[in-house]
Amino acid sequence: MAAKKGSLSISSENIFPIIKKWVYSDHDIFVREMVSNGCDAITKLKKLDMMGEYQLPDDYKPAIRVEVNPEEKTLKFIDNGLGMTADEVEEYITQIAFSGATEFLEKYKDKTTEDDMIGHFGLGFYSAFMVADEVHIDTLSYKEGAKPVHWVSQGGTEYEMDEGSRTEVGSTMTLCLNDDSLEFANEYRVREVLEKYCSFMPVEIFLSKEHADPEYETIDEADLKDDDVVIERIHEDAKMEEKEKENGEKEMVEVEPAKEKVKIQKRPVSLSDIHPLWTKHPNECSDEDYKDFYRKVFLDYKEPLFWIHLNMDYPFNLKGILYFPRINTEYDSIEGTIKLYNNQVFIADNIKEVIPEFLMVLKGVIDCPDLPLNVSRSALQNDGFVNKIADYIARKVADKLAGMCKTKREDYEKYWDSISPFIKFGCLKDEKFCDKMKDAILFKNLDHKYLTLKDYVEANGGTLEKPEEEKKEETGENGENEEKTEEQKTTIFYVTDEIQQSQYINLFKSQGEDAVILGHNIDSPFITLLEQRYPTIQFQRIDADLSDQSKEEVGEEEKEAFQKKADDLTEIFRKELGNDKLEVKTEKLKDEKVAAMITLSEQSRRMQEMMKMYGMADMGMGMGGEVTLILNANHPLVQYVSEHKDGENTGMICRQLYDLAMLAHKPLSPEEMTAFVQRSNEIMMLLTK
Repeated sequence: MAAKKGSLSISSENIFPIIKKWVYSDHDIFVREMVSNGCDAITKLKKLDMMGEYQLPDDYKPAIRVEVNPEEKTLKFIDNGLGMTADEVEEYITQIAFSGATEFLEKYKDKTTEDDMIGHFGLGFYSAFMVADEVHIDTLSYKEGAKPVHWVSQGGTEYEMDEGSRTEVGSTMTLCLNDDSLEFANEYRVREVLEKYCSFMPVEIFLSKEHADPEYETIDEADLKDDDVVIERIHEDAKMEEKEKENGEKEMVEVEPAKEKVKIQKRPVSLSDIHPLWTKHPNECSDEDYKDFYRKVFLDYKEPLFWIHLNMDYPFNLKGILYFPRINTEYDSIEGTIKLYNNQVFIADNIKEVIPEFLMVLKGVIDCPDLPLNVSRSALQNDGFVNKIADYIARKVADKLAGMCKTKREDYEKYWDSISPFIKFGCLKDEKFCDKMKDAILFKNLDHKYLTLKDYVEANGGTLEKPEEEKKEETGENGENEEKTEEQKTTIFYVTDEIQQSQYINLFKSQGEDAVILGHNIDSPFITLLEQRYPTIQFQRIDADLSDQSKEEVGEEEKEAFQKKADDLTEIFRKELGNDKLEVKTEKLKDEKVAAMITLSEQSRRMQEMMKMYGMADMGMGMGGEVTLILNANHPLVQYVSEHKDGENTGMICRQLYDLAMLAHKPLSPEEMTAFVQRSNEIMMLLTK
């Protein structure tokens, strides 16, 4: 072919700054683009072979070789794909596909237009100019009679094209790195990038240092492969050892047989697993396969709790594996990593359009060839199709969890404490997910047994009506549905801290009552959601009020005297605590070991929690009601205060009783704790006198 010079068919002054600063956000992403182009070329050649339009050599092994050369400051990408003719180089490289840069910028500037822009433009190749001042292409087309082509551009709009010297079908892209990108002439840096983007490409990828001295390894002759390069054959004699027989005589015994070994050039090891686990059918994968894949991809050596293998062909193609990680301590990160792939090409981590927000705590991989990506493959186009994928993933997770609850209840209960926060978060975020999970949400009671919401309600003599939405569907919008009164509702008592609220728990247990343990931050909004969905239930923390079962009734004949005693105690405690607005109630508690307790209405607590969430924690006690101090008239200390209104130590006892009650309710402030400790020391000193 005749030598040719020209300008790239773009009307802007220089498209490369646009590519560097606008299209690609990550500096190292050019490696993915160059390898992907080689993969595409190999895939097309194999398809031509399948269609009978080309015959691959018998010894054909598809591969991409990446060669670094720190001395010459170059980086090469070599594939044995279908190659290009001079006309194809002109069309796909020189003209930057079929339109000029002006049209490209105008049409795709908002990155939110047509689906599947990859392939519409030859920009994948031009990502090379992010790191190179000069790029060479040496290519030979598979077409019969095709001549090799050499193309070179020095990073501007000028190029030269002439006949090349390549003798094998395929292409070599040589990047002459600029001074700011010499890191990519380092073998270890390139390996890092290849492992980041190309670990699961469908073609084997080999990395080497150009002109490096060959390395060797010695193997058993039986393990020799046809394509091994043999350097020498080695015979190892049998190993003999002198041993003593039973009669005392000595003899030479063979302890290791003779071996025939072969010294060969070290076999290259592919950086790409061309058949990753998610591409296989779940029936082909063992538990150990899943665990090995998890360790390899996420470098997490704590075994995952369990996993979900996604495998779907219709209405869209989606495969993947989602892992539920084991979180051992409160210091472990609960932020997961879900890697998104497109035809085994890594796109990004945790793309929120595809992965529902509540599933971001998981770890896993999702491969969806149908994703509508933008030109740089680094983001998604706004598309209703993407929402369908997200809905499908959420549905499959819900189906898996609900199925486990029914068929593997014992295992499910073991996982529940670890997975419950994310399930509750999912219910808050996704109504459809909540509907599917409603029978698989567990509550742990005071005996650490797991019950469903329905189990708990029915065990307490109530009924769990259907959510309002379901009832509307059955009766219509105008169907009669009388609002439940507080008396009709089943109260579900709960505990947020078993240690802090142990006094209340003991009181509860002594009366044969039960409660559920809800110790996570997400439980507060979650129980509000359940109350909205189910009109027959209400949640109440066990220190919100005293149940009738825990109190003795005051007889008619003593009511007046008891009320006078209660009024006196209220006056004493308000005076000694310096709080004339303190709510004080005197009750006869059945448990005589309890002297005083603090209660806070459920409504007030939730108001405080909401205000704390919005940064108004200090205002909580003053709004929505204050705490109530419950005094047990059956306890000797309370009786002493009542009988010694002006006693020398009455004030100290009042303050101590209040702080002890408060300690069982919530942590004291630093100032309150200091005063409590000092007062405790004073009380102990009194005992020494």
